[in-house]
Amino acid sequence: MAMRFVVSLALAAIVLADKHPHPRPSYHPQPSYHQPSYHQPSYHPQPSYKHHEPAVPACAANTTKPWCLEDAEYPTYEIKHAAEYHYEKVLSVYADVADLNTALSVNRPKTLAEETYLCPSETAYVRPLRAVNTEGKWRVIVNNVDVHYETLTQTTRVEECLTGGDACPLVPECYDSKCLQKSIYHRFLVYDPYDQYFPFAIETFKLPASCACLLGAFTIDH
Repeated sequence: MAMRFVVSLALAAIVLADKHPHPRPSYHPQPSYHQPSYHQPSYHPQPSYKHHEPAVPACAANTTKPWCLEDAEYPTYEIKHAAEYHYEKVLSVYADVADLNTALSVNRPKTLAEETYLCPSETAYVRPLRAVNTEGKWRVIVNNVDVHYETLTQTTRVEECLTGGDACPLVPECYDSKCLQKSIYHRFLVYDPYDQYFPFAIETFKLPASCACLLGAFTIDH
């Protein structure tokens, strides 16, 4: 009898446990994770040369000419490094203008007795470091740069009128005359620091070449 009583109590406890289970803590779902949207920055290509270089370089403040023979900001190291990296290609491009060196192209008279010019002029052989191209843009010209065992130079002859627009001094007054500056187009190898692929190119520049005397109509004063 005692054994049956104990078993009955055990069964009763099991039934009560099934009817009244231990309360579970309420479920609080994990807050959803919102991954911040990733906006990949838009690609901005390297701006062109004209957007970086000042419209007029600092060296232009020391001259009234459209070229600079001295330039404290001339990028010699950068040109040398780029030219050595693109050595073979630079030489092939440089060969197109290397033969245009005019340092010895014209022999001026030693004294005025040998030859007289109708208009006074000044001649010089220059190696510009910067100059204005035919599009009106200042460019860095490759000059006096040592690349491996070669020095890249570009020399040109310029002749400027000293009295441009004035009457030719040796022409009779009965002629309508004036001294006229004449120009010629030169091609130079230039350096473009903002071209990522090949920072060299050949561009065209208009430089003074001679001073001519322009004659107009013949007039007779009565």
